Amino acid sequence: MTTGVYRFTFDKGVALTDAEATLHLAMIAAEGLFSGALVRMDVSFAVDEPRRGLTIDGSTAVGSAVVRMFTSFLLREFGEDAFTVRRVEASSPERAAVCAA
Repeated sequence: MTTGVYRFTFDKGVALTDAEATLHLAMIAAEGLFSGALVRMDVSFAVDEPRRGLTIDGSTAVGSAVVRMFTSFLLREFGEDAFTVRRVEASSPERAAVCAA
């Protein structure tokens, strides 16, 4: 079963710290739509340095908006070949890690 959790994996040309900074920018943008409190309560993510990835819980309206903004920012900043994104399964360790974050 797929969920609203998304796994982003980055090529070696993208510094993971830069990708995480872009995620924070998307979260700041979401604060303009939903409020800082809702973003803080409804958005969770996990960084996976060894796999060069970020996993984001987009199962709420706020999380979904952050995922969409983050994807758009990544496309503009790094290009469409610099990363991949996919939904992860409900029982995957990635979902558990994001939910624990």
